[in-house]
Amino acid sequence: MLNSQAKIYLYLLLSLAVPLIAFTVLRMNPAWDYHLHSPNGHFYVVTIVSGAAFALAIAVGVAAIRLRNLKITFLSLSFVSLAALFLVHGLSTPREAYHTTALPSNAAQMSILLAVMWLWLSSMSSDRRIISWLSAHQRWLLPIWTASIAVICALLWLFSDQMSWLQMKQGPIKWTATLLIVGLNGWTMYRYLETYLSTRFPLQLAIVYSSGWMIAAQIINVTGTMWMLSWWIYHLLLLASISAMIVGIYYQYRSSGSYTKSLKQLFQNDPKEWIHAYMSPAVRQLIRTTETRDAYTAGHNYRVALYAIQLGEELGLNPDQLRAIAQGGIVHDIGKLIVPDNILNKPGKLTPEEREVIEKHPVTGFNLCRRLGFMQEELAVIRSHHERWDGSGYPDSLSGENIPLLARVTAVADVYDALTSSRSYRAALSHEKAMAIILKERGKHFDPLCVDALVRIAGEKGWAFKASAS
Repeated sequence: MLNSQAKIYLYLLLSLAVPLIAFTVLRMNPAWDYHLHSPNGHFYVVTIVSGAAFALAIAVGVAAIRLRNLKITFLSLSFVSLAALFLVHGLSTPREAYHTTALPSNAAQMSILLAVMWLWLSSMSSDRRIISWLSAHQRWLLPIWTASIAVICALLWLFSDQMSWLQMKQGPIKWTATLLIVGLNGWTMYRYLETYLSTRFPLQLAIVYSSGWMIAAQIINVTGTMWMLSWWIYHLLLLASISAMIVGIYYQYRSSGSYTKSLKQLFQNDPKEWIHAYMSPAVRQLIRTTETRDAYTAGHNYRVALYAIQLGEELGLNPDQLRAIAQGGIVHDIGKLIVPDNILNKPGKLTPEEREVIEKHPVTGFNLCRRLGFMQEELAVIRSHHERWDGSGYPDSLSGENIPLLARVTAVADVYDALTSSRSYRAALSHEKAMAIILKERGKHFDPLCVDALVRIAGEKGWAFKASAS
């Protein structure tokens, strides 16, 4: 019997091999590969599918801003590129009845090239310099790129006769484009498959399949003969590629049983609802896996995120910062997946060697989440929530305001919940005792402003931190 990882490799191989084998068999048997000349059919099918894909791409891009996930933004830009230029490819088909131009083939080739470029960027870790720069301008990426694509489409359409020199389906340009598409998408597949094997997030696997089908589509596109049955396969592969990513996004980010409820949660204005928006089935399962290995921290991630949001509201953080603290807080301890059970649940004092192992979890969580598209603010929460105001924390020994603000806020929430929860080595402390410890560490472990905010919440509201794990 094959194990789960072997099955993943097998299914992936079959998904790539089957269309390529079908294409090869048809090409080798001319009697089967009949001529299917249907400009009108091509026009309607490609135009309708591309138009729908373009609308979905815009919707995904808008949702990505709310989700604060740069990878989803990049996927949206990939959809926009593929759908818009393929729309030109479809719309230009009837023109062949009047005169021949390179517009349909150029548009088809450029659609795949630009889509692949954004997919490749999405596979990069979110702390890379170029990705960090794009992250800082996330809100503008979709409108600017959509406008740019519109200009490219208009130029191709209006000046197709003058662009006779641009023959992307001929000579060295064709093979250069093919090498780029295969190389970049091959790397994208490798990166996402590696991440999927660690997280089992459905979107990661969907992108692997989508990238593979783009490679197969490009091979068929450049080696096939127009209007033959075998040539039509590449259109189906591009449709499958877009569909796979849409399905992957839906299954990863649906936070409830229905699409409508999931979508509504994304646009909630109550910061506490954002926690549930980010607690998608995939993230929830990852957190559950972490907490299953450490029974004493059940619900810890949820409570820390909720506490941190309340502190953030008291400190006057803006909505984007509150979203970031919700998403970073909900996965802040995800790096504990790599800590052995005998250390994670040790009832006694840890040895220096064991302490060194457990202190690696912020970096492990950071490395995992930067490959999942988390933005800089969330990554700062994950990496730096164990830093101390006096510089004696880990993993980077940051001090004072060199520690990112959202990590300083989360640190107070994290320690409060740890003190008031039962652990393997002690019973839960009362609220009063926990507050006394945190006040004693004001200016040592914690940012004084964050501790003062916590005191105000406790004083003004009796006690606001009444979270229940869910």
